[in-house]
Amino acid sequence: MIENLDHYLIEFERNARASGAVVHYAATADEACRIVISICRDAKAQTVTRSKSMLGEEIGLPHAMDEAGLTRVETDLAEHIVQLAHDRPSHIIWPALHHKREDIAALFREHHHMPLNGDDVGSMVESARRELRGGFLGADVGISGANFLIADSGAVCTVTNEGNAELTTTIPRVHIVTAGIEKLVPSLSHAFVLLRLLVRSATGADITQYTTFHCGPKQSGDLDGPREFHIVLVDNGRTRMLEQGLAAMLRCVRCGACMNHCVVYNEIGGHAYGGVYPGPMGSVLTPVLDGLAKSRDLPNACTLNGRCQEVCPVDIPLPTMLRGWREKSWAEGLEPKTQRSFLGLWAFAATYPFLYRIGTRLAIRAIRLLAKEGWISKLPLASGWTRYRDFPKPPARSFFEDYHAHSRKTPS
Repeated sequence: MIENLDHYLIEFERNARASGAVVHYAATADEACRIVISICRDAKAQTVTRSKSMLGEEIGLPHAMDEAGLTRVETDLAEHIVQLAHDRPSHIIWPALHHKREDIAALFREHHHMPLNGDDVGSMVESARRELRGGFLGADVGISGANFLIADSGAVCTVTNEGNAELTTTIPRVHIVTAGIEKLVPSLSHAFVLLRLLVRSATGADITQYTTFHCGPKQSGDLDGPREFHIVLVDNGRTRMLEQGLAAMLRCVRCGACMNHCVVYNEIGGHAYGGVYPGPMGSVLTPVLDGLAKSRDLPNACTLNGRCQEVCPVDIPLPTMLRGWREKSWAEGLEPKTQRSFLGLWAFAATYPFLYRIGTRLAIRAIRLLAKEGWISKLPLASGWTRYRDFPKPPARSFFEDYHAHSRKTPS
């Protein structure tokens, strides 16, 4: 599929135009935002509803809409929470994962026009439903993403669990789709296979509650639908990924499975990654979007345990790609000089086993002297760790000492 992206782009554009859609191409994030804002202004829009879209977050569309003076209504419940908190998502499937129930209740009491009856989940969902209903009914433009673009029909597939995408795309007189060019699939049958993979990997369900295919604007005889249907196809570094040997990353279906099983993400959360995409997928994508010089810490933070690739439904070799970014960072001299010096010292010692074992024995015994009650609060050359958490006291013997002691006890 990715190898024939140009072919399917042409096929999709031809069929989408035949259905009455207007197709736009955007090379960069800024260009994509300008196209969307221009469509909204041509429609004389004042209120715009937006269904959750990682591509929209990637190109900075919410910020661009706010700057343009458009009243933005986030229709996904979690995105609604994030918007009220002036926050940003921490997970691609559950954007408000980092918010506590009590904090959400406080937000709703402050911002919702109708009083919140309680802070239980049912009451809060009902409060959001009442608040968002007016936005759905009064919107001039609805903006959605696309889980898949069907080449042989020009249709756009959206997947939600709340039905907010359907209300966003059906009621307003203008529907705008923003989608990365990698979302293309050849046919409906291919889309159904990927839908099953997507949903099971994202939430463990057999299929999402709402799976909808949109194909052009409202036609004669249709009971509902937009009068204008625009599709903005966004590159924003995707063709560059093909050149950089990252084509496999374009297979990503945005299920979130890699971060759900990532030991690093589970410890530090999504915001610590600094970019739009957290977790292992973010550690691969952010250097493409923001540049390796700004995000070289992300590939280096990975433990390379391989769990992310094991659970990936489309078998993206994430650990291999992360090692590739590390190699590129080293080759371009982006690592700090102190780190390069210590790695050089370690490499020298590692070539002499006797010297290496003596060094590890001395280091372990020296570090143990800094411990108090089993923990080390300050450790030379590791202040980046001990500034935020204590370091555990190491065992009395090194791995090699334990291994040789065990070998002597084990009969041959």
